[in-house]
Amino acid sequence: MNRKQHLLFAGALAAVALVVVAATGAQEQGGGSAALSMDPDDGVPTFEVDPLFPKNLPNHWLMGPTIGVDVDADDHIWVVHRNTPDQFVLNTEIGMTTDPPVAECCQPGPPVLEFDQEGNLLQAWGGPGTETGDYTWPVSNHGIAIDGMNNVWIGGNGGTDSHVVKFDHQGNFLMQVGVAGARMTGPVSERTGQPTPQRDSHATDSFGRVAEIGIDNEAGEAYFADGYFNRRVAVVDQNTGEVKRFWGAYGNEPDDSLDLGRYEPGGDPASQFRGPVHCAVIADDGLVYVCDRAEDRIQIFQKDGTFVSEHIVAPLTRSQGSTWDLAFSHDDGQRWMYLADGQNMKVYIIQRDTMEVLTAFGDGGRQPGMFFAVHSIATDSDGNIYTTETYEGSRLQKFVFKGYGPVPEGAEGINSQGVLWPTGN
Repeated sequence: MNRKQHLLFAGALAAVALVVVAATGAQEQGGGSAALSMDPDDGVPTFEVDPLFPKNLPNHWLMGPTIGVDVDADDHIWVVHRNTPDQFVLNTEIGMTTDPPVAECCQPGPPVLEFDQEGNLLQAWGGPGTETGDYTWPVSNHGIAIDGMNNVWIGGNGGTDSHVVKFDHQGNFLMQVGVAGARMTGPVSERTGQPTPQRDSHATDSFGRVAEIGIDNEAGEAYFADGYFNRRVAVVDQNTGEVKRFWGAYGNEPDDSLDLGRYEPGGDPASQFRGPVHCAVIADDGLVYVCDRAEDRIQIFQKDGTFVSEHIVAPLTRSQGSTWDLAFSHDDGQRWMYLADGQNMKVYIIQRDTMEVLTAFGDGGRQPGMFFAVHSIATDSDGNIYTTETYEGSRLQKFVFKGYGPVPEGAEGINSQGVLWPTGN
């Protein structure tokens, strides 16, 4: 290398060093994790997606539409997904299950999966064909909840699903609440030759396609978001399964005879739950938050069904609606609420005392931090968020809590911050 080459090389190194220093400084000054606070008075919760969560599943397992997530007292993450062959493309996704197999990979994993916070799979169980004869696995399992005794509750929104099943931590059957097929009492269909379903939002022995279960450990009660067919919240005893009370929209008696028609933005709010009644979640202060998904609204109640208030989110959303599932922040007062919106492919951050939407994150897509029909949401004791996606999304994601900071300019209200990719700090 001659002198001229030495000078050029040294200049290039100096330029690179200046760029690195400048970039590092800009990153630290531009809202990276170094600028965040751990004081909740200093802004809103901020997150980054963990693109390596969870770790690969064993045995060439795949997840199907992933339609439930919860976090237990040990900060273990539980999901339920649909693992029946009709949820996959036979030859291109689950080729090892054909007879004869067309490929070395892959196959559906068991529908109940338990992970630790690092994304390691701890156990897997359940599903059609595992029944012991004393219960019926839901035709279309939907929603999962873990109670204070580490028992696992699973709902279902299939055509004949009018029940909820309860298992212990290892998947041993404990109780079935409701009778499978109880809603199939209508006239026989000429097309299928089977009875047609009939709503009964006043039934005390069964349900109508339960979407999710909320747990009140202090009272020993479970709140069924009932559901995809019925139009109510039903509260049952955790030990006996007895229905203790139920209510419809605004705390009134449900009315199954009312034809609500299609949702139209700007119209009068529906007097009954439009449905699906997609979540019923109990805050630490005793308020019960109910997702009326296709009506784009959350209704808040006291535990006895007394109506408190109603809040509309993204009211221009048609089709599947904007209010899919919600979870609360990990601070003592649960100051914030996180609302999954699978139609608009984002998660809203809401100030719980005012129900003001402060910001949102996410966008439609298949890369980490993006969503394809974000369906369910939960938080752990460290403030991390876990989401699942249905349809072709079929996955679990983790968003790591980083601290508190200001809402980025342009991302106020229902506007999204975009994809929360790791900053590297």
